[in-house]
Amino acid sequence: MVLVAGLLTTGGLVAAFNAPASAAPSNGNYTLVNGGSGLCAAVPGQSTGDGVQLVQSSCAGGAGQVFTLTASGSGFQIKAQHSGKCAGVRDASTSAGKAVQQEGCTGAASQTWQLTASGSAYRVVNGNGGKCLNVKDNATSSGSLLQQNSCDSAATKQWTLQPADGSGPGPTPTPTDPPGGGGDGSGAWPTATGSVKLTSTQPVTTFDGGMKSYYGIGDGGQGESQDPMFEVANGGTIQNVIIDAPAGDGIHCLGSCTIRNVWWNDVGEDAATFMSSSSSATYLVDGGGAKSASDKVFQHNGAGTVTIKNFQVHSSGKLYRACGNCSSSYQRHVVMNGVTARSTKVLAGINTNWGDTARFSRITVYGSATICEKYKGVPKGSEPTKIGEGADGVNCLYSASDVTYR
Repeated sequence: MVLVAGLLTTGGLVAAFNAPASAAPSNGNYTLVNGGSGLCAAVPGQSTGDGVQLVQSSCAGGAGQVFTLTASGSGFQIKAQHSGKCAGVRDASTSAGKAVQQEGCTGAASQTWQLTASGSAYRVVNGNGGKCLNVKDNATSSGSLLQQNSCDSAATKQWTLQPADGSGPGPTPTPTDPPGGGGDGSGAWPTATGSVKLTSTQPVTTFDGGMKSYYGIGDGGQGESQDPMFEVANGGTIQNVIIDAPAGDGIHCLGSCTIRNVWWNDVGEDAATFMSSSSSATYLVDGGGAKSASDKVFQHNGAGTVTIKNFQVHSSGKLYRACGNCSSSYQRHVVMNGVTARSTKVLAGINTNWGDTARFSRITVYGSATICEKYKGVPKGSEPTKIGEGADGVNCLYSASDVTYR
């Protein structure tokens, strides 16, 4: 157990979640993402039976993880879409530690839930006993059981609502996407709730920064080979963080990762680098924004697919670059959906000779920007050459309707 700049760590940083929330949710289909683990609420085995206790599992968005929220009095029914059954507390109990299960919908108070703003997430509070949807023993592992427990600021009692199957009214409001923001990264820039100086790279698996500002590594410049602020383990999540200069090489994702609602006030070497050698690796940047990257914001050195959604970029060179001269060459892919760019030269640079692709939708550009640049990737020690730009239906995939200029 280590104390780093006022934060208690146990194999990873843990901080209070106290960012301001923006708005109430609406009826629709959602996945419920736990703030402590980054895993999704699920009906195990996609069961349709009564009395099956809910669990958390890796987010896939398929049957068993999609829940329909329907207004019911002052709260909501939360119904498993695949089974049509409601999330309720076993035996309508008001006791802490009682199982949350799927059961036939009756309209009982124990099947009604209030969604109470808690930072940019929600506490899911049972209408019968006033206790919060929680992961048993605050576990972060897949398969852990869901229950009700007394409400407090524990990260495992915070839930983010993500639209499922394209049917929700939009992402859970965050500073990236306040009411009226449209889910395109056009919202207000957040203000830090405090500051933390780091003196060395922090390895994390699941970390909620509570919208504090983190700084202290590197010289604030573009020099190569600076240490990162955070190193995220394969399958890990980092969220609700503001990164300030000096920030070294930002965040390193060692494998598949989620970067949710992270803001870079001043990008140092890079904001984040994606490093897995697996072609099946997936990296999600969901919400947040970056300012003042004179070179790149996101550097893709490994293989796999980077998805950037509901994100804003200001005063930068490239938002994304697939490495064109790393020691190992991979096929790399990027998907951008809901990105707003201001004073930024290029959204994506890819290497077409290695089969890279870049897909774009709901892009808003203030002024001008090149959407997609094409390069010929080369071995380490050489410099890649630019060979073109623009949509081509093969590597750079978008149409005129995908980009709005303002």
